Amino acid sequence: MKKLLLLLSHGLFLGIGFAVGIYLLPILTQPPAPDDKQVGEVASKALFTGHFSPNLEDSDALHFGDGTFYISDKAISFDGRIAPGPDYRLYLSPVFVETKADFEANKDKMVQAGEVRTFNNFMFKLSPEINPADYNSAIIWCESFSIFITAGRYQ
Repeated sequence: MKKLLLLLSHGLFLGIGFAVGIYLLPILTQPPAPDDKQVGEVASKALFTGHFSPNLEDSDALHFGDGTFYISDKAISFDGRIAPGPDYRLYLSPVFVETKADFEANKDKMVQAGEVRTFNNFMFKLSPEINPADYNSAIIWCESFSIFITAGRYQ
């Protein structure tokens, strides 16, 4: 009985440690976030502006985004906060979605615009092949765990 309890307790703590590691690793390894001036440069040239809301159907305390994003013809920037996690991607979509099921049903119509590597503000260049006017929403999705994080309309 003692060996079983030791095995269960060690297994429990191993599982907790693994979960905490998955949560903390992206925070510890993220590059420096863009400052307000860098985000503002994209914002000043924005063709589109949208808002990520933490109150979407599949968003929760561990999977959310809250803030304003800006899309110019060459870059996307975000002023706000996203719940930390691994392997986040930003997609542009012709339809607004706010659930995992809706995302998966419409993924073939979307384009992956870039990787989200910071959780307080982010910014990345937009591929010249992507025309943001062809879409109306931005979605943050966790590729590793297939989890919906947040979404926002921009037109």
